[in-house]
Amino acid sequence: MEAGPERALITGGAGFIGSHLAEGLLAEGAEVTCLDDLSTGRASNVARLEGHPRFRLLVGSAGDMPLLREAAQGARTVYHLAAAVGVRKVMADPVDTIERNLGATQAVLRLASQYRLRLVMASTSEVYGSGAREWFREDDDAIIGPPVKRRWGYAASKLVDEFHAFAYHHATGLAVTVARLFNTIGPRQVGRYGMVAPTFARQALAGAPITVFGDGRQRRSFTWVGDVARALAGLARLPAAAGGVYNIGSAEEISVYGLALRIKALAGSDSPIVLVPYEEAYGHDFHDIERRRPDTSRLRAALGWAPDTPLDTALRAVLEDQGLTR
Repeated sequence: MEAGPERALITGGAGFIGSHLAEGLLAEGAEVTCLDDLSTGRASNVARLEGHPRFRLLVGSAGDMPLLREAAQGARTVYHLAAAVGVRKVMADPVDTIERNLGATQAVLRLASQYRLRLVMASTSEVYGSGAREWFREDDDAIIGPPVKRRWGYAASKLVDEFHAFAYHHATGLAVTVARLFNTIGPRQVGRYGMVAPTFARQALAGAPITVFGDGRQRRSFTWVGDVARALAGLARLPAAAGGVYNIGSAEEISVYGLALRIKALAGSDSPIVLVPYEEAYGHDFHDIERRRPDTSRLRAALGWAPDTPLDTALRAVLEDQGLTR
């Protein structure tokens, strides 16, 4: 490693995951700049960091190259987390979703290549597409659904981002690592973009119906945000991870209906659980995936990483956070 403290730029740094990553890096002695246009991130997520001598927040788009250069001054590492997020956002604004994802990543790749920066780029389990598997491995084929279905625009844009990143790696030697994030949960996550854990928590605490889209049998894994941030930081510090792609997620699987039951019980709530058809929630062109669970053996071999926060512990923190922000 280079001498001196880590100097990092986090795009999307005022977002849910980015703000937790910023806190973790600062606690380790790093100098951190967050760049965020606050379209889905919030200044309140990093308000507790304002005034910290090793932290600064710049407001603007990661696709704005002059601003991106300013944000990256002195940086050695870039964590690229800026992206459109959430199924509700994707379905409601597919044009902005695609253009935001592609434009920001293109700018970040150019900058990181020009200044020879270490780059960790957040991708998503959505790139695995509509394939049906018990476990998803990094070398599995991506089977993207038809372009007439809006939800696949997000997956396709993130997949193109990955192709673009590895094109830079092979053409210029850019030290880039792709991190495919599965469902992440924790404080500061908001439900208005379609994230189920904070939505269920808010509904349960209010005694309102807990709305489960579809039949609720779709299965997901949920990982504590602090565990995800720890994995991202670990990959940035591992030279051998450059040019690779790594799943980050939990092996514990639960149905979405089961998640609603778990949150209802932890909240001590009397809320009924109501099934809402997908077409009512998102329109007639929505298609969901039955299972989405990661094989993390590659990450475990590289870093010795495994998520160490139990699901109930994470859900209690989500409930506490939603209770404070109601």
